[in-house]
Amino acid sequence: MGMLDRFRRDRGPRMRGPAKDGYRTGSTRVRAADSTDVEHLSTWVGARRGVEGFVEPRTAVSDVTLLLVAHDGEWTRRRVPSVKWAHDFCNRAQVPSYDAAVVGVPQRMRDWNRRQREAQKQQARDLDS
Repeated sequence: MGMLDRFRRDRGPRMRGPAKDGYRTGSTRVRAADSTDVEHLSTWVGARRGVEGFVEPRTAVSDVTLLLVAHDGEWTRRRVPSVKWAHDFCNRAQVPSYDAAVVGVPQRMRDWNRRQREAQKQQARDLDS
């Protein structure tokens, strides 16, 4: 924690400025990673097995994010302070980490998303009948 962080807490979430070429990309301010994000990631890793981390680079729309995917494809994504921080977090949690820009995201995540959509559609059909 930085020396002035305790004074920043009362002002709401910290924001990062837009990209230098924001006029071209339409970039706006994005919320920076905070302790709530870190706590969520730690809790999520501890509650699931077979977790892998996929570090997603900063884009014009979002900051650096860490995508965690469990053995069954369940996933969560949160902003993180940096790419290095994300890999270090995964190392501390004994979770393998990959650069998502290089390897992509696993098929099991896409399969999980498909199963969730199908379950929601079925639930909507059941409510209608």
